[in-house]
Amino acid sequence: MARALILGGYGLIGAAALRALSEAGFECVGMGRHRRNAQRCFPDTAWIIRDLATLNPQEWIEILEDIDVVVNAAGALQDSSQDSLDGIHVSLLRALCAAMLGRNARLIHISAAGATPDAATAFLRSKAEGDALVAASGVDHVILRPSLVIGPTAYGGSALLRAAAAAPVQLRLFPDSQFQTVGLNDVAQAIVRATRGDIPSGTAADLTAPEPHSFPAVVTQMRRWLGYGPARLTLPLPDWSIRMLGRGADVLGRMGWRPALRTTALVTLHQGIYADPSDWNQLSQQPCRSLQATLMHMPSSPQERWFARLFLLFPLILGTLSLFWILSGGIAVLNASAAIDVLVSRGVDPHFSSNAVYGGAVLDVALGLGVLWRRTAKAALLGMVALSLCYLAGGTVLTPDLWADPMGPFVKVIPGMILALCALPMVDTR
Repeated sequence: MARALILGGYGLIGAAALRALSEAGFECVGMGRHRRNAQRCFPDTAWIIRDLATLNPQEWIEILEDIDVVVNAAGALQDSSQDSLDGIHVSLLRALCAAMLGRNARLIHISAAGATPDAATAFLRSKAEGDALVAASGVDHVILRPSLVIGPTAYGGSALLRAAAAAPVQLRLFPDSQFQTVGLNDVAQAIVRATRGDIPSGTAADLTAPEPHSFPAVVTQMRRWLGYGPARLTLPLPDWSIRMLGRGADVLGRMGWRPALRTTALVTLHQGIYADPSDWNQLSQQPCRSLQATLMHMPSSPQERWFARLFLLFPLILGTLSLFWILSGGIAVLNASAAIDVLVSRGVDPHFSSNAVYGGAVLDVALGLGVLWRRTAKAALLGMVALSLCYLAGGTVLTPDLWADPMGPFVKVIPGMILALCALPMVDTR
């Protein structure tokens, strides 16, 4: 049985490739840098957990022992605290190709439609640099360049389309841009054919349906797919507001998140996504399906509608929680004497009251800041729940009369605690 190594095996395309190759009879090994994400997606698959961008050729030689084909589905949208475009799109391929040279193994490299040295985004330029490395390496290879990928799993642009389609109003975004799409299953099957050797070495082909669509037209089709009627109201978004969204999303990217509205995505959507299916159609005699056919073979369900509606609410939830806890701590410090008097007037020791007020304020601000960073968000959310319970328990013991206070200082803690619990399962995106 031939062995396939899938780089980025728990990502959108990597996971689809791993499933398709396993069903086609290949023995699959996944590779990525996050063990928890890997085992959550494919608990029964063998995994190699390494940072792909930092491996040297000798390390790759050891990894590639007994591997017959490598599928490189690893990628990043733009530089962030977690990702380096040069590392994942260029350095990885330079070391990998050096290790594969002279081996009886094939490299299936997943690039992107529009990857050229003079492209408008660093993402596409770095992809083009990686493509050139593969093409000049002398390694048995096939380069596949999908357009905008539509599949059951939603990441990046696909998630953004779902969210735009589920919005109660239709936002007038990129009305003059044209897009071509490709079904995730078509990409996976193309990888299977290339892995089997049905596609000749040296091939570089776009994977796409031939028909272009405007962004509003794609959103309209996605609305129908989700089961929603036409939007009753269309709101234009001025260019400056879109730029602000992109810059804000870039900041979140530096904080460990991967928002769909980062500058790279917005520039790509503004310019459109174009691809030429002729080379692939001639080689494979199996054209990629249209957007309508892709959606028809990908039925929507209540979970799709939940995701689409919650996708844009999640950053709002985190922002609200952060603001609430930071303001709570700040107001407590600014009005510390009044807060201390509330406890002292009920017989609580003044020294203890002072420590409780100032200590609680520091914790409030720390949790409000911690929820903004991806790495600490889950711990901060759990901390919010735990600290809220401590507030309620301590307050019940020390100041039980506040439960009956007409301003409801204790009662108002409960919705914030529930909101933090709602955000917890949404932190994990893979």
